[in-house]
Amino acid sequence: MGRSVMKIPSAIAPIVMSLLALLLIVVHVARYGLVQDTDEGTSAHLFQLLMVCQVPIVVFFALRWLPESPAQARIVLALQLSAGLVAFATLVVFEYLASSPLPHP
Repeated sequence: MGRSVMKIPSAIAPIVMSLLALLLIVVHVARYGLVQDTDEGTSAHLFQLLMVCQVPIVVFFALRWLPESPAQARIVLALQLSAGLVAFATLVVFEYLASSPLPHP
């Protein structure tokens, strides 16, 4: 098969969803700053939906393409995992910064 696995929607969708989740975090922090809220807002719920909805897409991709094109599929799965980890790591860093007391001059 001469078709690139990276051009398949189930390969691209989780990466795009992770990047959207990352953008959502950055925009939220830019608009509201690093604040610790007791209530999860719309941004938090959208982040959760974007991240959770990726799971069945990644599973489908792995089941469909790992047997047929293992080398390319592993690269795409690594990219999908990396994009998800970057989004989660950014969230964790911003939550840590929001919860840590700021030094006073």
